[in-house]
Amino acid sequence: MVVLMKLLGLVLLCVSAFGQQKAERKADRVISIVAERFTFNPSKITVKQGELVEFVLTSDDTDHGFRIPSAGIDVAIPQSSKGEARVRFIAREKGTFAFECSRPCGAGHNLMRGTIIVK
Repeated sequence: MVVLMKLLGLVLLCVSAFGQQKAERKADRVISIVAERFTFNPSKITVKQGELVEFVLTSDDTDHGFRIPSAGIDVAIPQSSKGEARVRFIAREKGTFAFECSRPCGAGHNLMRGTIIVK
């Protein structure tokens, strides 16, 4: 029984260490995006296939959202001076991916979009 408990502990330690290594992978690029009614700046981003990109998202005014529908990403961007949101995106395949504001922010909300081009 003691041997089984030690073996289980070793397995859990290995799994935990593997998970930390994967989570701590350094981003290939860090890109800052500023949201404000009713734009993202920049709104067009080009990355290389296979890159791990970390987006640092801030707002110059109210609460906004950042959604990449095809990647299952949807985060809240806090209002101005209330912090930032960080999200990672792995550009697995070539193509154009849309991103958009996912929190109603006013009359021009539906125009608040951008593109990620993966080459």
